[in-house]
Amino acid sequence: MKRRTVLLGGGALTLGALASSLPAIAQDAKPEKTDVTLGVGGKPLLYYLPLTIAEKKGFFEEQGLNVTINDFAGGSKSLQALIGGSVDMVTGAYEHTIRMQHKGQDIVGVCNMGRFPGIVIGVRKDIAGEVKSVADLKGRTMGVTAPGSSTSLMLQYALLKNGLEATDVSLVGVGGGAGAVAAIKQKQVEGLSHLDPVIAQLQYDGDIEILLDTRTEAGTRELFGGPNPAATLYTTAAFTNDNPVTTQRLVNGMLAALKWLQTASADEVADAVPEEYLLGNRDLYKQAFENSKEMYSPDGVVSKEGYDSMMAVLKTLDPELANADVPYEKTFDARFVTAA
Repeated sequence: MKRRTVLLGGGALTLGALASSLPAIAQDAKPEKTDVTLGVGGKPLLYYLPLTIAEKKGFFEEQGLNVTINDFAGGSKSLQALIGGSVDMVTGAYEHTIRMQHKGQDIVGVCNMGRFPGIVIGVRKDIAGEVKSVADLKGRTMGVTAPGSSTSLMLQYALLKNGLEATDVSLVGVGGGAGAVAAIKQKQVEGLSHLDPVIAQLQYDGDIEILLDTRTEAGTRELFGGPNPAATLYTTAAFTNDNPVTTQRLVNGMLAALKWLQTASADEVADAVPEEYLLGNRDLYKQAFENSKEMYSPDGVVSKEGYDSMMAVLKTLDPELANADVPYEKTFDARFVTAA
């Protein structure tokens, strides 16, 4: 687990802010907590680029927050950290809020980072002649960031949509960076469900053949029939209730990053991220950003249409959720993005 820290200052505030007064409190009052810990699963991935931009461009600092980011092996691990109380918030897949609400855990999203998953399913080039579509993946070994993560979920959903069972492939956790590239190059897996810059690296090197691509709206609608919310800043409802100003400040910082990304050039992005995120090839990283740019949310909102799309996926994939009744409002608290 890697640890990175952004240094800032802050103060304290008494609790009890009403939702109706949230905008005024958020902009004028001091945060209840100035030291905040965020969990993420695979921070170098472009899926989580808005988090890195908020950190490196000082957008959290401008909000008076000292943010420590703990990078876990996958999204399911960061969720476990939130449930266990070792982090205050998580940047992870939106679907976790639905799953946790169904289990009676009051987990809620407060700012959407990705309106499309940005996940790509591909196979090694040397077996591309045998595997021409997702329907041909039966019996194969596929890499995902971590079992239970969004990369795993989308692969399983794609299998079902193509007439297979979710258990028809073997899933192997390959992590979020160089380890995933190595897993393909060393033939540890036959394919993978993953994200940029890993996908861009493997495409550049001619190591994979793409079967399905949700980095764009067209590819996302092809699989899901609509938008499908991806990376989202989420936490417990108790945290938002006890720390409304801190929550607002975190959302403000994330929205600033999303706004910056709407007009940033690929060179500006490459300059902003840590050198190791470039995987030794700056031009490749720039191309990966251009491939994925469309997926970033312009406003931080999880739309009702996006919620409906995600619910349809989960009801199809998970028997425990087949008859789930989880209201949209329980999964996403829009107060903070509308107050910013």
